Amino acid sequence: MSTDSSPPLAPWSQMLLSAVNELRALAEEDGAALDSTVQEDLRRLFRAAASLETQLASPALDSHHDQMNSLAAIRGYAEILQEDTAADTTGLGDSLARLLQAVHTAHNGAANPPPPARRTMAAEPGFILAVDDLQENRELVARYLSRSGHLVVTAASGAEALQALATTDVDVVLLDLMMPDMDGREVLRRIKEHPEWRATPVIVISGSQDMDGIIACIEAGADDYLFKPFNPVLLQARIKAGIERKRWHDREEQYRQQLERNEKFIRATFGRYLSDEIVTEILERPEGLELGGDLREVTIMMSDIRGFTTLSEHLAPQQVVAMLNRYLGTMTDIIMTYNGTIDEFIGDAILTVFGAPQRRDDDADRAVRCALAMQDAMATINADNRAAGLPELATGIALNTGSVIAGNIGSERRSKYGFVGHPMNVTSRIEDHCQGGEILISDSTASKLQGTYALSDRRELAIRGIEQSVAVQRIREAGHD
Repeated sequence: MSTDSSPPLAPWSQMLLSAVNELRALAEEDGAALDSTVQEDLRRLFRAAASLETQLASPALDSHHDQMNSLAAIRGYAEILQEDTAADTTGLGDSLARLLQAVHTAHNGAANPPPPARRTMAAEPGFILAVDDLQENRELVARYLSRSGHLVVTAASGAEALQALATTDVDVVLLDLMMPDMDGREVLRRIKEHPEWRATPVIVISGSQDMDGIIACIEAGADDYLFKPFNPVLLQARIKAGIERKRWHDREEQYRQQLERNEKFIRATFGRYLSDEIVTEILERPEGLELGGDLREVTIMMSDIRGFTTLSEHLAPQQVVAMLNRYLGTMTDIIMTYNGTIDEFIGDAILTVFGAPQRRDDDADRAVRCALAMQDAMATINADNRAAGLPELATGIALNTGSVIAGNIGSERRSKYGFVGHPMNVTSRIEDHCQGGEILISDSTASKLQGTYALSDRRELAIRGIEQSVAVQRIREAGHD
């Protein structure tokens, strides 16, 4: 190396460059005895030393950052070479030790104590993204970490780093701050704002020791901040901790996704037997499974196909099931559209309640609109039946409003969300009087209606098992015949 008319070098610089020259002489003398990997690492070390000498001879405004990059490369390759040539007899080991002592003095400002012995930190292999605009820094980090079993991918810019994150599952990001175009702080901000990347640990590695900048990075979400030239053992420890955090997060995310899948499965499965509201009650409130109930005012709807038993006697079992499933499937969709709670299917009959488990001010109106929609849907059902060579159907629907006990009924081993009370029986008896295509509502339901409907044919029904008669009326939408 030439010093020509350059300004005098600091003592640590003279010591370091002297050690590099000594190492170069040994390498030239014994080059034939060195394997290709060692020779390549030596070339990289000498290249970094040449850059450092240039920086020392013509210091610029950002020379400290550049010097730290060069020192990091010199130290890194010297430690790798020291490990790789531990058993060699060429004298490289002693020369490398002196070089590392010089680097230590340059970085710490004192000749003693000597740099700590290199040791390997056992860690689970991970996928590491090293982001640095300088090729020598990227190559050094890749050499360090690949020796520990990590898979390393590098990025020369912030844009490349974001592209790598978008296409690979990265465990830890090693991020340089001073880069052209998009600097490390902007990359860090984007990582931590991205919903899929924010849990990825980011370790900032920089030659800058500005305390405000360090605090800003930590506040922005950086998991750690290391100075160049970095301590390789410390870096391995940080990476190990980062990989463990990422693994825990990935496992938690898998558990969360599994729970979501399980909940969807529960909703889809039990939604075939219970209303969405009841399933939600069970999933979100553990006490929702406890036996017991409370008094609720509800509007009850009972629908039934007229003469279904007689019709089914003349059909094959497969035809009966197909016809019934077509009918019940259509009716179920309509009932759920109007937020009704299907209590149960009783053969071809459907028992539905409006007002439990969730009460609404328009329970009676929704029950009426639901019944009207069900009767309107019979035209489509019958058209499909005719096309399939099946008989047409007619359904009667009864509506009644009253107070019932709503809750979990049964035993600890077998229970259901159901309804008990006199109004349930009354509704069933009213439904017995319905003709095909007819909707009958009791006065108790009519008095709760807020909308405008056409009521007709008011009459008193003598209900079996009930002393008092029940007043009912036919109902249809206003303006419809």
